[in-house]
Amino acid sequence: MAEYSPMMQHYLATKNEYKDCILFYRLGDFYEMFFEDAIIVSKELELTLTGKDCGQEERAPMCGVPFHAVDSYLYRLVQKGYKVAIAEQMEDPKLAKGLVKREVIRVVTPGTITSAQALDETKNNYLMGIVYLDSRYGISTADISTGEFLVTEVESDRELFDEINKFSPSEIICNNAFYVSGVDLDELKNRYQVAISALDSHFFSDESCKKVLKEHFKVGSLSGLGLDDYPTGVIAAGAVMEYMYETQKSTLEHITTITPYSTGQYMVIDTSTRRNLELVETMREKQKRGTLLWVLDKTKTAMGARLLRNYIEQPLIHKNEILRRQDAVEELNMNYISREEICEYLNPVYDLERLIGRISYKTANPRDLLAFKTSLEMLPYIKKLLGEFQSDLLKELESELD
Repeated sequence: MAEYSPMMQHYLATKNEYKDCILFYRLGDFYEMFFEDAIIVSKELELTLTGKDCGQEERAPMCGVPFHAVDSYLYRLVQKGYKVAIAEQMEDPKLAKGLVKREVIRVVTPGTITSAQALDETKNNYLMGIVYLDSRYGISTADISTGEFLVTEVESDRELFDEINKFSPSEIICNNAFYVSGVDLDELKNRYQVAISALDSHFFSDESCKKVLKEHFKVGSLSGLGLDDYPTGVIAAGAVMEYMYETQKSTLEHITTITPYSTGQYMVIDTSTRRNLELVETMREKQKRGTLLWVLDKTKTAMGARLLRNYIEQPLIHKNEILRRQDAVEELNMNYISREEICEYLNPVYDLERLIGRISYKTANPRDLLAFKTSLEMLPYIKKLLGEFQSDLLKELESELD
């Protein structure tokens, strides 16, 4: 039997490293897929299936997408629950001697997609890690596009489903114990349109999870991060961190904090109550229009829209926290001119959280950098106006603004 051509040998070796992914292999101005991947992608994206000489008698099935329009194709595949590994040309083909060097530069999954076109700016795109250990669930939730990173623990299936319902993650990674714990995974996948995969046990080693968190946040012990009371949550957070490193192949510098929370900090709203109250989507059409969020959302920025959504989905229950928020709202209500002025300055502010994410990934384009500049120019004016207010929460916001 004839040998595969050198290029096809390299393709197959790369594909072997990323067996669970569709491999986008850069050839000139196109990303090409071959064999089984080509058959899947041509069917899912309605692309023409052709063939390529590969050194064998039969041509290899092949299809491709133009590199400059790759985001829209990626998004459609990821929405259907696929993972995509992107193998990029690492040198100029004109200068290469022999085969052009190619490497996988990142893996795109439903919970780690960062493309602006693919994400709804008013909604977080969460990746959730779940660890089942000693009859407890450790849960860690991260939005890689904004840098948000949370961790908690719960004891019952009902509490777990409430957390999943609250965050509506687009991808869940878990340990094998969770996969065989008796939780109805098919119901989870269908109800939340979420991709679920069990990772290798090395992701959930107690020592490596602690190590990756300490190294990332540059602390000597996890006490400094407030994680002492969340031993199972720490394993979930470490696994999520390791998974993000492995898929993004970057330092994730924009993830600067991890926030532990107890489910008792917020009002527990079970799944059916959320649905019936139509907080953020209507029961029938699953639309925003007609919901509580739709009525209240007069936000000026994408960050504000996501924050308001979080406030509605996670109502406070501690009296002091509620009063702090109410005092701030009342003061803004009473100061019409200053409030309108703040709105005016917020208008030109772009999505700073996601811009910082793209800058740290080195995927920001000139338009992103100009948007970043425009947004930063507004901050001194907003800070100055906040300095006029007396309520604790607004004073706190003013002091935190650089």
